[in-house]
Amino acid sequence: MSEQDAADEATTSDDGDADVDIEDAPEDVDTDEIDLDDAAGEADADLVERVADSDPEEIARELAALRSQNDSLEAEIEELESEAGELEEKLKRKQAEFQNYKKRMKKRREEEQQRATEDLVSRILDVRDNLERALEQDEDTDIRGGVESTLRQLDDVLQAENVEVIDPDAGEDVDPNVHQVLANVESEVESGAIADVHRPGYEMAGKVLREAQVTVSKDE
Repeated sequence: MSEQDAADEATTSDDGDADVDIEDAPEDVDTDEIDLDDAAGEADADLVERVADSDPEEIARELAALRSQNDSLEAEIEELESEAGELEEKLKRKQAEFQNYKKRMKKRREEEQQRATEDLVSRILDVRDNLERALEQDEDTDIRGGVESTLRQLDDVLQAENVEVIDPDAGEDVDPNVHQVLANVESEVESGAIADVHRPGYEMAGKVLREAQVTVSKDE
């Protein structure tokens, strides 16, 4: 076959599509794996024209190289998918570990709070024991000293827990955040100021546990 006949046969076919004869492909190229019909069907017009004008051996080599690249990309995709699966499993384990850590911390805080409460109650029980012993004295026994001592002991317990007394002096301004006004009374202090404290209040670490109950001076 002459070079002109080979060129004519490569550029014409019965159905008008480009057709390439690869009978002269080198021995190291597997022509059975080359499907030029599929390549021509998927390629655009420029590619079809290029294939028609190219050497069959060169086309066979390019197709073989493309198949090799495709196999390499597929292997790379499989590797990336495998790595993504491993990362997803690691993320799930870390999330589970974090949830378990939060549960442990919550349980530990509850246990510490419980121990703190138990310690406070234990110290208050000592105060109660002293009050009970004072009441067990004979009726004619002066127990005032014992009661005062027990009260000081109780104050020490409260102070150790950062509990402060809210006990304003007469004439101070009313603070609605820490004072509860019970009534308006006639008093020598300035109108609108605290006249007297009915019951002291308490706060702990800046939080009001109980407001102080007070009376307020009114206009005469």
